[in-house]
Amino acid sequence: MPTLTDLVRDHTDLTDEDLEWLHALVSDWQLLADLSFADLVLWVPLRSDAVLPPADRRGRPQPPGSVPGWVAIAQMRPTTGPTAYPDDLVGKVVRTGRRGLIDVAWRERRIVREGDPEWGSGIPVREESIPVRRGAKMLGVIQRSTNLSSARTPSRLELTYLQSASDLAQMIAEGRFPVPGEEPNLVRSPRVGDGLIRLDRSGHVTYASPNAQSAFRRLGLATDLVGESLGRVTNDLCDTGEPMEEALTVVLSGRAPREVEVEAHGSIMQLRTIPLVVGGNRIGAIVLCRDVTELRWRDRELMTKDATIREIHHRVKNNLQTVAALLRLQARRLRIPEGRAALDEAVRRVGSIAIVHETLSHTPDELIDFDDIADRVITMAGEVSTPESKVAPSRTGSFGVLPAEIATPLAMALTELLQNALEHGLANRYGTLEVRVRRYGEGVPAAAQRGIRVWGDWPADEPEAPSGDKGAGDEPSGRRLVVVVADDGVGLPADFDMEASNSLGLQIVRTLIVGELGGKLEFHARDGGGTEVVVDVPLDHHQRPPSPPRP
Repeated sequence: MPTLTDLVRDHTDLTDEDLEWLHALVSDWQLLADLSFADLVLWVPLRSDAVLPPADRRGRPQPPGSVPGWVAIAQMRPTTGPTAYPDDLVGKVVRTGRRGLIDVAWRERRIVREGDPEWGSGIPVREESIPVRRGAKMLGVIQRSTNLSSARTPSRLELTYLQSASDLAQMIAEGRFPVPGEEPNLVRSPRVGDGLIRLDRSGHVTYASPNAQSAFRRLGLATDLVGESLGRVTNDLCDTGEPMEEALTVVLSGRAPREVEVEAHGSIMQLRTIPLVVGGNRIGAIVLCRDVTELRWRDRELMTKDATIREIHHRVKNNLQTVAALLRLQARRLRIPEGRAALDEAVRRVGSIAIVHETLSHTPDELIDFDDIADRVITMAGEVSTPESKVAPSRTGSFGVLPAEIATPLAMALTELLQNALEHGLANRYGTLEVRVRRYGEGVPAAAQRGIRVWGDWPADEPEAPSGDKGAGDEPSGRRLVVVVADDGVGLPADFDMEASNSLGLQIVRTLIVGELGGKLEFHARDGGGTEVVVDVPLDHHQRPPSPPRP
């Protein structure tokens, strides 16, 4: 289904400022639908060159000042009553004359409520049309349709809802709603059913719904709200001995549009005030309220939990650094070169894991910007290279943000691959060591990214792609991270077999990449001499896929 923005830009001459106003209106018009017990459909005029449906057979002459036709760009159903239109009308295009009340509201710039109920869908529907204005400019018309099949004598609550809806509709027709400059309505803002309070010009309560009354009872109010000054009552309930925020008093008197939260007796209530200004005069306000005690306590618990998790990561990092320091001291006491080398390798492995936990201790969630970790691992590898090699490892490309379950094994695998290249491929010689990285499946075609041989994206001159993978020119599926560790050293031995290798480092890499991350690992000779190791890791798999069978 096309979006509101698509429909406006494809079918109308409205400007970006007009579009922004319509977005603000649509983000908040659930309030009008619920207060009206009615469906809302927003129609905007088509541009003069728009393609129209076939003409009405009756061939009615169009009155002066009319538009070619209308397109429905948004629709809202009420949560307080039955819908009049079960089917979606968004994207529907009609000629002028097929929606008579809309044409009149547009032409005469007023709310049109005339007409008998329509029975087109088998149920009685009362139609009304509300012009939508931004300043002096007409933008469209809201069709308000009420299902009358369950009509009955309205209660005091329903009468208050309908009067408030009528005032809001008049504000829309005058270009006063949504309120210019007001922050967009949030998803968690109070709704009509959560609790509604109606204020007069002086800020006194003329009506409070049962839910609103109950919410104030939980704050400690022992009397009814009706007749009381909402600002004074709230101030008394939330009195902590300190001066109350002046802006809060203004909001609760109905003079300013804003959302606030108040807390008393262990309960937290969210309030949203909508001043009612009709004909240039402030006639009162609507206050929506919602008890958010459990929600806020849950948020606080989550914040405490996040802080605890970060503290755990910090302590794990400290413990790993302590273990690395102990291993380093033990290595210095050894006289056996092989034992010292093994402990040095253990220090590097522990250090790579500690780097990940250090980063996690500073993030509010389990997502990590892996570029910083990779640079530190690369720097750590360069620092331990022998003076005879003079190798300065480098990185091109970006790892981006990775979840912790991928970052930890990837950091350790990268450490092993760099160390393996320095010890075996570039031992006692000058050379280059480069880490190249790309992410695929995020809007950039794999064929457009050159310079890395990856699974499923092999050059056209390659004799064949690896077994089981896509051929040249096919798009890879899913989001993937491809890392290449390349050196220009002595290259792979002629009889090299990763499956049969007894190297502990390579066994660790294979276990991490293939077994834990469900990725793919390949070693091959580099053009011009040296070795390239290709690591291909899926980013969309939250469960570990089964390891591929051994050949």
